[in-house]
Amino acid sequence: MALKKGMDEDPDISLMFQCPFKEGLTQDKVQVDISSKYNRRVLPSYEQKIEEIWGERCLENQWLFNGAKFRIHSMSQENGILTFCLGLTDYKDYIGTNWSKDSSFLQQQGLEDFGDSQAYLAEPLGVGAMLQTEDGYFVFLRRSQQVAEAAGQVDIPGGHPEPKAVVKNIPEEAIRVEHLSRELVVQELFSSILGEIRDEVNIPEACLSRPVLLGVAQNNRSAGRPSAEFYVRCKLTVEEVRQNYLIGGPEAHESTSIVFVKAEDVILTEEWLWKQLCPSAKGGVKLYSLVRPQLD
Repeated sequence: MALKKGMDEDPDISLMFQCPFKEGLTQDKVQVDISSKYNRRVLPSYEQKIEEIWGERCLENQWLFNGAKFRIHSMSQENGILTFCLGLTDYKDYIGTNWSKDSSFLQQQGLEDFGDSQAYLAEPLGVGAMLQTEDGYFVFLRRSQQVAEAAGQVDIPGGHPEPKAVVKNIPEEAIRVEHLSRELVVQELFSSILGEIRDEVNIPEACLSRPVLLGVAQNNRSAGRPSAEFYVRCKLTVEEVRQNYLIGGPEAHESTSIVFVKAEDVILTEEWLWKQLCPSAKGGVKLYSLVRPQLD
């Protein structure tokens, strides 16, 4: 499918992986290789700067908190099975590397030292959903001014898969890769997006289809930070979703309003819509336009 010029050439996003199958990838077609060798490389001269940046950001935003995240190093596909190569990182390192004004320096240093521009970056794996209602509309959220990223812009429901959801009775800061089951990590990757929809839009998980992976998009405004983008169907209509959203869920503070867009407008990616989207939403829309329209 041909893409509109604005979408195809937008510098905000790149595609790390696009599902080659018209039906997308279900959970049984995905596996993980998790190892400390996929963790962020440490640049000793920069570590104190990460602490300083984090301290400053916490003073500016009381909603910020640190937490363990999965770090994506690379991906591979063989015989129809997609493998995520994952390590561990945390949100503090993300703010101090990918989101730092020094990110270009870190990328250049990574290239020089390891031939990998992302080696010194946290690269936490995010998740996002192209969520479609029963009557054919896609769900977008206008982000509040309280969030750390893309405040005030239009986004898709999303967040992060959480290592703490995979292990029990271990303090989050003490989680290591050896504590993590590969099967449970894959399960968390797919179930976390349903949890984000539940908490942000206030839709019960029983009303949601099983997620289909469309691909992984990179946010170039945060030095290529990657997000796995899914397609999810909802059994509720626009009006039912709107009413649930207005009641509010656990993460209602992260957005100020809900936006519904006809499927055909998403596929055509009209300029008025594209201009309002933050990079994570652009990645989801682009992958949906490339993969999902061929379904059914």
